Amino acid sequence: MNRSFLAVRNIRKTFGAVIAVHDVTIDIPKGEFLTFLGPSGCGKSTTLYAIAGFQNPTSGDVLLNKKSLLSIPPHKRNIGMVFQRYTLFPHLTVAENIAFPLRVRRRPEAEIQRKTEEMLALTKLESFAERLPVALSGGQQQRVALARALAYDPPILLMDEPLSALDKKLREEIQTEIRRIHRETGVTILYVTHDQEEALHLSDRIALFREGCIEQIGTGEDLYLRPATAFVAGFIGNSNFLSAEHLETVDGAATIRLSDGSVISGVKVDSALARGQKAQLMVRPEAFRMSGTEEQAGLNVQIIDTAFYGDRQRIIARTASGQELDVRPTFEMAKAADGGQRRVFFSPADAFLFAA
Repeated sequence: MNRSFLAVRNIRKTFGAVIAVHDVTIDIPKGEFLTFLGPSGCGKSTTLYAIAGFQNPTSGDVLLNKKSLLSIPPHKRNIGMVFQRYTLFPHLTVAENIAFPLRVRRRPEAEIQRKTEEMLALTKLESFAERLPVALSGGQQQRVALARALAYDPPILLMDEPLSALDKKLREEIQTEIRRIHRETGVTILYVTHDQEEALHLSDRIALFREGCIEQIGTGEDLYLRPATAFVAGFIGNSNFLSAEHLETVDGAATIRLSDGSVISGVKVDSALARGQKAQLMVRPEAFRMSGTEEQAGLNVQIIDTAFYGDRQRIIARTASGQELDVRPTFEMAKAADGGQRRVFFSPADAFLFAA
């Protein structure tokens, strides 16, 4: 990974007695696609606005190439910005909208023409150059906004929930376009979303926010397969949490007792838990199997509902203690009748233990 290109240092932002962002520190190498992910009100957009200069942090610093940006007004930071609302000029054509930031910067006419054509080609809008925004679809308007933000070659592009107003199919199409544009331009992108699938699809790394702090930062694989906390495990992907009692931990592998009395060994745990401490066992739906081996843990369940999803079956099951499980066996299309009693299996090594 390259040395830090953009550095966020101990950013804190308060609004009266409310702490919106608390001690956020991130190092972002040049060319990275980093997504700020989290529920509404967790501080991700406020952090983005502090980088853009739209919010002055209460304390902390933002550095680009080791130089602080805090004293530089937003319009002089040379940072591109794409919002949820396209904010296109309705009386200007697509080409004129894209050229606008270049004209404001008094670039030579030949450069304006060249960059406008380059951005039209990059976003596949050549045939729409002379249209007004009102004649475009939502996805096309967002591509114009993206082209305009990239036209003057900003070193950083900030994107705040840019696709949330689009329908699912169009959102997925524009995600693919954003990935392609990122590969082709190499621009550093900071992207804000509350949609975990969008974050996993787009990002080199994800910073998962919770209550103004970063709960965990890493690749999508890190957050999904190696969640640091129960919040991360519950927010990224689908998860089942079973009540458990911690018995002992040896070399990072815990032995636990579930509420039905079954004892399971070999569960991954990062934090120190006391003997007898209440805990939560997290098992992903796709980790379950409808048949098992001696090395796997098993649970007696009652099948509540089944549904066919093409590449897999989804089963809702209830344990003997009354907890419902989401079971999605990937490789087996096992017959599971509603109301029937079954035993489902999982590998303890695929589960995680967190303090309750």
